[in-house]
Order: sequence, then C-alpha cells, then structure tokens
Amino acid sequence: MVADFQRRFWICLPLTVAVVLLSEHIQMLVGLPGLIDFPGARLVEALLASIVFFYGGWPFLAGLLGELRRGKPAMMTLVSLAIVSAYVYSLAVLLGLPGEVFFWETVTLILVMLLGHWIEAKSVLGASGALQALVRLMPSTATRLGPGGATEEVPLSELRAGDAVLVRPGAKVPVDGSVTEGRSSVDESMLTGESKPVEKSPGARVVGGSVNGEGALTVAIDRTGGETYLSQVITLVERAQASRSRTQDLANRAAGVLTWVAIVVGGGTFVAWLVLGAPLAFALERMVTVMVISCPHALGLAVPLVVAVSTELTARNGLLVRDRAAFERARGLQAVVFDKTGTLTEGAFSVAAVVPLDAGLGEAEVLRLAAGLEAQSEHPIAKGVLRGAAERGIASPAAADFRNLPGEGARATVEGREVEVVSPGTLRRRGIEVKDQRVAAEQAAGRTVVFVTLDGTVAGAVALADVVRPESREAIRQLQALDLRCMMLTGDARPVAEQVGRELGLDEVRAEVLPHQKSETVQAIQATGLSVAMVGDGVNDAPALAQSDLGIAIGAGTDVAAEAADIVLVRNDPRDVVAILALARATYNRMAQNLAWATGYNVIAIPLAAGVAMPWGVLLSPALGAALMSLSTVVVAVNARLLGRQGARRLAALRREVAWSQPG
Repeated sequence: MVADFQRRFWICLPLTVAVVLLSEHIQMLVGLPGLIDFPGARLVEALLASIVFFYGGWPFLAGLLGELRRGKPAMMTLVSLAIVSAYVYSLAVLLGLPGEVFFWETVTLILVMLLGHWIEAKSVLGASGALQALVRLMPSTATRLGPGGATEEVPLSELRAGDAVLVRPGAKVPVDGSVTEGRSSVDESMLTGESKPVEKSPGARVVGGSVNGEGALTVAIDRTGGETYLSQVITLVERAQASRSRTQDLANRAAGVLTWVAIVVGGGTFVAWLVLGAPLAFALERMVTVMVISCPHALGLAVPLVVAVSTELTARNGLLVRDRAAFERARGLQAVVFDKTGTLTEGAFSVAAVVPLDAGLGEAEVLRLAAGLEAQSEHPIAKGVLRGAAERGIASPAAADFRNLPGEGARATVEGREVEVVSPGTLRRRGIEVKDQRVAAEQAAGRTVVFVTLDGTVAGAVALADVVRPESREAIRQLQALDLRCMMLTGDARPVAEQVGRELGLDEVRAEVLPHQKSETVQAIQATGLSVAMVGDGVNDAPALAQSDLGIAIGAGTDVAAEAADIVLVRNDPRDVVAILALARATYNRMAQNLAWATGYNVIAIPLAAGVAMPWGVLLSPALGAALMSLSTVVVAVNARLLGRQGARRLAALRREVAWSQPG
C-alpha cells in the first residue's frame, strides 16, 4: 500500500503541475493571463486531468465500490464523491455547460489525497512494526549437532525437541532450550527490554531470537514452532492489535456518523447556495469542499495508531498485553494487590541477622562455621546461609562426615570440631532452652531461626528471611506516587508478612490467606469500591488474577501463556507493574488528544467549507480543504508516534531507577 500510493503520487505530480499551469483560472489568479495558451490547450488540460483522475484516483474509486458493497459508506465514499463531482462537472463545462472548469482543483485534490494516504500508510506500517520486528529476530537456519559432534546447517522447521544445536559467538539462538555446554552472555533486550546481557551456563534456559555473546553454547531444544516464547509473543501481539477497546469503538462510531453528516451537509450546502442564487459552479465547489474536508481519516486513525504504537512499545519491552480493553481499564485503577513470594520477594532465603550465644565467638565466626556445614546441603535454608556468608565476604571452611538429620537439621565435622545447624524444635526436644531477647525478637519478626551448635554447645543463632527484591521498594514508591494503594496478599504467617510490609511501606497487608481464598479476598477489596489490579505468578494466583479488574502475571519468563492474566510481564521486576500502569495512562491520554483534535477540527472546518464565513472573506477551496484534511491526519499520526519515543525513554529511565512520577 505504501509503495502503491508513493508510485501514484510521483507519477501524478508532474501531470498535476502541468494541469495547474494550463489552467486559465490559475493564470488569472497570478496575474499572468494567457501565459500558456495554444490551440487545443483546454483539451490537453482535460486529457492530463483524466489521466490523474483515473490513475491517481483509482484507489479512492475502488474504495467507494468496496464500501457500497458492504453497505457502509465511509471515507472513500466521501473522497470519491468529491473528485467525481468535480471531474464530471469540469467535463460538462468543457462540453458547453455554463460555468467554470476546475480540473486543476480535481487533480490537486487527488494529489494531496495521495500524499496524505501515503503518509498515513507509512505511519500505520511503522506503528504496526512490532510483528515484523519480532519475526526478524528469528534466524532462518540453525547448526544442528549430530553423532560424533558433526554439524549441519538445517532450516528451523527441521528442528525437533531433543535435538542439540550449536550457537556460535554472535549468532542468534534459534529456538528455546537449555544450555548443556559452554558459558556466555546472551543479549535478550529485544525480548524482555533488559539492557544488560544475561550470563548463561549449563542448566540455564535460553530463548529463541536472543543474541549470543562471546562464548559458544550447546543448547538442547525443548520447544519448537508455536510453543516457543517468541511464537507465543507474536500470537499475543496479533491478538492485542486485533482486539478493540471502548475508545476505539467510540471513534469508529463517530467516524461513521461523520460520513453521513458530511453527505447531508454537503448536499444541503449545494442546495442552499443554489437557493441563495449562487452560480452552479460555486455551489458545486462548496459541496465538494465540505465532502473533502470532512473525510474522517484523522478520526478513524486517532485510536488505532495509538493502539499499534503502544502494542509495539510494550512487546519490545517484555510487557505483553493480552486484552486491550483491560489495558485501557488500567488507567482507572485505585489499588494494586501483590502476591508476596516470588513477586515482591525473591522466594529464596538470605541471612537477616546472626546472634552469637557463646562469648568466645563473634557473628562472622558463627556464620563461617554454619556455612562450612551447609556447603554440603541442598536445603533452601542451607542455600540461604551460604548466600549470607558470600554477601559478607566470608569463605566457607571444608567439612567432613556430613550427615542430614531428618526433621532436625544437619551435622558435620568442620576443622576438627562437630558442628550442627538445627531447628528450635530440635533444641527443645533435647531439653535445651535458649533465652535471649535478640533471638526472641527475630522470631517475633517472622524470621526463620536456626541454631548453630559447636561440640554440643549452642554457639549462636542465624535468622533467615525471604529476600525482598531491591526493585520492589522503588516499585511501591512509584505506584504510591501515582496515587495507587499498594497491598500484599500472602499465605505466609502474619509476622513474616507484616515485616515485609513494613520494609516496603505497603498500605495494607493481608496474611495467612489460603490459595483458594485469594480470589475471595480480591472480591472483598473490590466490594469496598476500589478498582483492583492483582499481581502474581500466573499459576497459583490464577483465580485471583481472573477476579481482579486487571490481572498481571509477573516473571512469566518463557512461559507467557498465562491464561488467567490480562497482561504478562516477562521479567521478574515489580517496576514493570509501574511501567504498564503508567503507559496505560499515557496511551489513554494520546487517544484522548487525537480524538479531541480530530473531532474539534471537523467541528470548525465543516462550517468554513460550507461557506458560512464568506461574509468575512474566509473561503476554503477543495484543494485547500484536502490539504487541511491531510494535515489533520498527519498531526494524529505524529502524536501517536511520539507516544512510542517518549514511552521508550520513560521505560529506560525507570529501569535505570530514575524517579518517574507522572505520565505525560
């Protein structure tokens, strides 16, 4: 379409210039009557105008036939009526009908309309580039590994789950899978918006379309075809771009009404001027101008262009919109309810405090002994102890004779001494009572406390807690800056939940909620009059996501098919909740601006085109009307594209943790 309008415009341009130069009316306007005059000049003018009319005007005439077949006259009907009436009238005058030939207005109108449609088509193509960009991410072939390490280049369609592929440095990962050999950093920015390359080692997942860094990777394929992450994203983008919002439906209804208004007003203008005694040519010119200037191109594009731009912007940044209507509702949210584990927290233990209980040992020594023992264990608490030691720069000593103590803890020999890490219940069963206010305070705060014994004597206690994501604090602060109430919904014990709530500054915490009760809790919050977004992992929180006004599945990673969610956030970053809500507001603002411009323009332009301001010397020609109509469309297109540029800058700023309070 872009190429077609472009080709027609450039072919019609010199022909239009020739018609304008040959026009007696134009020569008189510039004060040079008879500038170009020769026998048959009027016939040459008509011939050139006919070429422009049939060749340049064909897209509009074809559009007229299509709209009439569907029984829904709209924009193409108006344009066709304008150029047909002007062309036929000029031919009639050339054949002897009293009046004035304005072939020049016919051809300039067609030329301006071609230019406007060319610009519109380019804007739409650019705004709808998300799918093309996503498709271009995929390579066409892959290097499959065969028996004995042999390699062969094969099309992606030949790959099957279980195949192994070699991803060379700088190459694109062909499909989803897991790394079996090699270490490298992978650029996933085009998929998730994450600017930093992600380190990959054996066992790590990679996603088709991402770009490998400096090392070679061997990848075992586990998803192909429509099951891959990128295919799912493309499906979501298609669905989002095809879905219609209430605002878009309103714009389309307004455009349909405006078409009939233009036809009625145009016909009424023609009749009114004839009744007032105006020449036929003048009445026809006013009718043509009304029909041209009222073409609802800008109104028809006001919302779809913004939808396409915002869909592209979100898809490029790992913010996947499944339901446009729900995305639009996000601007009216009043509360955001977060799941705790895996959403606001990392779902992994880390050391919150170390309490020495033996006068001869300090915090570092208690943690060092515990880390030496736990280095042999795969238990979540053991990983938390090791993580805490690593964060404090404490090296783990070697351990021997490691043994699990089922239901109690673990035991090993560290530097020739017997070390245990056991639960409080284990000490109680042994008849050991620890009375220490510091330990009691940690337990009261909801920490998980384990005790470290050295040769049978309690040497200290280690308090562990689920790690709050650093991004969560910024996300809560930003959401509250947007006047949103932030709440947490969790099945954890109340002391644990309240500690996280205090740390993040949440407005409300609801704890000890069973999974099947989460949707009921969301419903109860809605009953207070609040419009609620639920943020969870998209699996355990599915009922609550479905119940909420806007369901957001966070950290879906490569599993984007979270059917209960309206929006899927690929990254495990709560700040992306801020991004999606702020973008929803910015998107609605752009829609409102475009609708206001398009409707306001027509309210003013149609009366001027009809000639109501003629007593004050204001009169619009059909060509000037076409230029103004196209200018209105360009304004709407540019405003929509600005959303993409400004939104991209805001997302980048947010992910650099720069303050970002109000959407523009």
